[in-house]
Amino acid sequence: LAAALDYIRATPAIWEVILTGGDPLILSPRRLSEIVSTLNVIPHVAVIRVHSRIPIAAPERVTDDLIAALSATSKPVYLSVHCNHADELTVNVKAALARLRSKGVTLLSQSVLLRGVNDSPTALEALFRSLAANGVKPYYLHHLDHAPGTSRFRIPLAEGRALFKSLRGRVSGLALPTYVIDIPGGAGKVPVSASFVSTSTDGEVVVEDPRGTSHNLGNSY
Repeated sequence: LAAALDYIRATPAIWEVILTGGDPLILSPRRLSEIVSTLNVIPHVAVIRVHSRIPIAAPERVTDDLIAALSATSKPVYLSVHCNHADELTVNVKAALARLRSKGVTLLSQSVLLRGVNDSPTALEALFRSLAANGVKPYYLHHLDHAPGTSRFRIPLAEGRALFKSLRGRVSGLALPTYVIDIPGGAGKVPVSASFVSTSTDGEVVVEDPRGTSHNLGNSY
């Protein structure tokens, strides 16, 4: 960790630092506070982002001391919680999210599209609306990686695109994440949601509305 912090200090191009997997919120509040405080005094680091499933899986760990550790900085802190189904948002989870928000932690979410768990418009709509209603901005919906032992949860990409497209008109923009796929080999992630804007052969812009009707906007766009 010391080497990583030294690298961040020596690399002015680093604007955002992400604390992630394992799960950084299994650290003690003291250790987490040390890391956040160290990042706070690095001038070129503008944003701190933390990825965790703890607020969902173990909300009792979201104590005042843990929240104080996350808040040990003058920089904005974004906490991305990993949540895959609306039923995970129990009373205790909602209370933990409310405690985080009350101390100025901005909440985002990441979800994974999983067969048999959330692979229906109804399940995804309920998930994203529930997150937004509890102050969590749905950020990413991940297409499942090809990790060993996960094939039973995978759905074809074409099916995922059609499913995500069906959410438009059902879920407001505030509650709609970006559907992404991670390119194997560490090449990054790209949006894979269906495009609703196309260009005809003669250069005219065609836009599809939530009902599936195409509208020709001409070539003035």
